[in-house]
Amino acid sequence: MTPDTKHRFTPLLIALGTIAGICIGTFYANHFSGGRINIINTGTNKVGYLLQLIDNNYVDTVDMNTLVEDAMPQILSELDPHSKYFGPKDAEEASEDLKGSFSGIGVQFRMERDTVNVMSVIHGGPAEKVGILAGDRIVTADTTSLVGMEDTNVMKHLKGAKGSTVKLGIKRHGTPDLQYFTVVRGDIPVISVDAYYMMDEKTGYLHVKNFGEQTYAEMLVALANLNMEGMKGLIVDLRGNGGGYMLTAIQMVNEFLPGGKLIVYTEGRKSPREEFESDGRGTFQKLPLVVLVDEFSASASEIFAGAIQDNDRGTIVGRRTFGKGLVQQPMSFRDGSVVRLTVARYYTPSGRCIQKPYEKGHGEEYENDLLARYERGEYFSQDSIPQEGEQYETSLGRIVYGGGGITPDIFVPEDTTAITSYYREAVFTGLIHQFAFAYADENRAKLTSLRTVDRIEQHLRKENLLEKFAQFGEKHQLRRRNLMLQKSRRLFERTIYGNIINYVGDIKDYLMFIGKDDPVVNRAHEVLKQGLSFPQAPETDNQ
Repeated sequence: MTPDTKHRFTPLLIALGTIAGICIGTFYANHFSGGRINIINTGTNKVGYLLQLIDNNYVDTVDMNTLVEDAMPQILSELDPHSKYFGPKDAEEASEDLKGSFSGIGVQFRMERDTVNVMSVIHGGPAEKVGILAGDRIVTADTTSLVGMEDTNVMKHLKGAKGSTVKLGIKRHGTPDLQYFTVVRGDIPVISVDAYYMMDEKTGYLHVKNFGEQTYAEMLVALANLNMEGMKGLIVDLRGNGGGYMLTAIQMVNEFLPGGKLIVYTEGRKSPREEFESDGRGTFQKLPLVVLVDEFSASASEIFAGAIQDNDRGTIVGRRTFGKGLVQQPMSFRDGSVVRLTVARYYTPSGRCIQKPYEKGHGEEYENDLLARYERGEYFSQDSIPQEGEQYETSLGRIVYGGGGITPDIFVPEDTTAITSYYREAVFTGLIHQFAFAYADENRAKLTSLRTVDRIEQHLRKENLLEKFAQFGEKHQLRRRNLMLQKSRRLFERTIYGNIINYVGDIKDYLMFIGKDDPVVNRAHEVLKQGLSFPQAPETDNQ
């Protein structure tokens, strides 16, 4: 072999030697390592190789996409209670309530006796344009029967792309045959500020359902209207508000604060501290303000309430809030799925993080915290609220606590004096809702003609509805108990009347009626009338 030929074959010989060495090494590694895969044992590598092993070697056929989809929520649940994974089908639906609008037919419905009952028709929406009315039953959508279908599946048939059509089969009260309406789906606004009105000549009331894309703009419109009606003080009701967009809450609270006041700041391991201050452009910086909260007020609601409390700008009334102080950032995958990953904690102006304690991987205990509060009597006694967190001071030096929600300045306990086992059973079985809906449906024309909440209430008080409900309950296996019926009379009437008013009106009518006998609203109203909404500095020993 000539020297030139020898040099030409040198790379080939090296390659063959390398391959032989890999084969020999692999043989001895597998032979003496008991089948272990010799890789760098990092967590990310192990997960990837585990999936590869399952795909290549598992005894049965495995749908790897399904396996990954099922594993993602489990992995995130080991981090904290609020990091979540949403598959491609659920991601859009999960954020829909916070968007400004969605595409649909424009009705609010309730499943009653396995049938879709239209509770209200959105003004100017597609359903109203073709003549669909409150009280109609939607039986079919195109060729699909909706009877007995779950709410989520009903929504899939009613929602759809803008401009698409759906043919609805409607059963109308008093009409024996189905009527058919073809609806062209359109943009349906998602309303967050779902009710506002004047409680008296000076006091405005504003109910905020969540903090979405349009909530700030909706609040400005509501406040402008209330201001034109002579508002001199405001109640902002955040009870039951589970939160939403943090920046929306910042915009809203900015309207009530003077310039240069810290609203909230965020900080995380990979997220440097970021502070958000008021810019001094707020229109209602000096308006007397009371904010209502409860155990279901969370996240953005707590940012709003915390900024008002720590800056001594208004009074917080109600019960201790949920305690969510973690910031989630949505991160999208190419297939449309989304991870909402906790990237930081947020802190109120005094420096407190109101996130309640949690153990990683113990989400069930975290979710049961509200039940634990009930069992230890926190909803009924202010002394039962734990004050074990670190102490902080508001701008005036008032003591507030971190580590578990916003504790209100004025605690209003839940009233249980009139609750009996008979009333509780009537509520939990849904019989009150069923009775109220049936009555409203039978008397819709009469009730609608009365127009105002006060006139409807006067009419209902003449109808002997408590006796009619007791008879209705007996027909549905709720044994009549006359003594308990009388003890809970006020609660029964309030709940039955409220539901009927809601079914023939809207959420504003319902809140106006319920608010007249709501101890939290009434306490807030007293604070405003007495001119006590602005907190005072605590008295020192010298004073």
